Amino acid sequence: MKQDIEKELAVYRKQIDQIDGDILALMNKRITAAKSIGTIKSTLEEPDFYRPEREAQVLRRLKSMNNGPLDDFGVESLYREIMSVTRGMEVGLSVSVLGPKGTYTELAARQHFGSAVEIIYSPDIDEIFRSTESGQTNFAVVPVENSTEGGVNATLDRLITTSLLICSEINFKVHHNLLGCVDCMENIDRVYAHGQALAQCKHWLGENLPGIAVVPVSSNAEAAKKASTDNTAAAIAGIGAAETYGLRVLSKNVEDEPNNTTRFLVLSRQETPQSGYDKTSLLLSCKHQPGALFKMLKPLFDAEIDMTKIESRPSKTGLWEYVFFIDLIGHQRDEAMTPALAMLREQAGLFKNLGSYPVSG
Repeated sequence: MKQDIEKELAVYRKQIDQIDGDILALMNKRITAAKSIGTIKSTLEEPDFYRPEREAQVLRRLKSMNNGPLDDFGVESLYREIMSVTRGMEVGLSVSVLGPKGTYTELAARQHFGSAVEIIYSPDIDEIFRSTESGQTNFAVVPVENSTEGGVNATLDRLITTSLLICSEINFKVHHNLLGCVDCMENIDRVYAHGQALAQCKHWLGENLPGIAVVPVSSNAEAAKKASTDNTAAAIAGIGAAETYGLRVLSKNVEDEPNNTTRFLVLSRQETPQSGYDKTSLLLSCKHQPGALFKMLKPLFDAEIDMTKIESRPSKTGLWEYVFFIDLIGHQRDEAMTPALAMLREQAGLFKNLGSYPVSG
């Protein structure tokens, strides 16, 4: 019986060996073509080796061709890594993320750019922006909102002042875990985590660790780092942080909402062309007059432009003055969008285009 199984397995292993050889040959052929593109690009005054709109088009086309059993997430993950390796043969790209090693921001950046990218760790969100604004890194990745807790204030405030433009978005499903060096949860006397993570796990903590002190820190990776040197503390962080800092997983998936997702923005110094299915983000403020918000947004209604988000933040320029962040479906260069944005600019007290970029997923 065992001999028959081994013979059957040998047939499929031979098939896989043949397929692997075909894949390797095709990969090298793809890289050769990409190198030719890179050579042409290098003659340009400002070559752009990362084209988010082109990558989005490629991924959409591949998903439309996919008949399984590989699902769409698998297709995207596989080809993002292929594009990362291919891009790495053309040029080295650097991305600024929230440090230390093991943050969700880093994981989101690696999900988007693949492994062939240089990760530069920043101590806070302000420094992530500054690193890319100054040209030290090519791109910045920052969290902007969470499906449970809403907007990330530090990012929204920095978008008001930055010269960077949004070139991509990443929807990253977040699973929090309770990590520590302790033998059991009964020996925990405090929990470290980023403030957003603490809010996302508030009910779980109340039910499972009632009365335990919670200590906000700059990132979940920083929480894991602290817990790695404290035998009476735990941290809320991802599985990657457990591996990085040598911690036990005391409890998995401690987030209150099972579909807990954080949206990240990729920022660059260049405008992104149309991909065919795009989003535009704007920063606006109203003039101080009755019906100002309605009048300001009416051009979008008249042009039948879908507004998927509106969020207000204190402007910090005066008491009870606010700015609005809005997301629209469409690219600023689209035929219907261009005149609507021109009219919107006339109505708004403040108008800032934060960028047009491919819709994630």
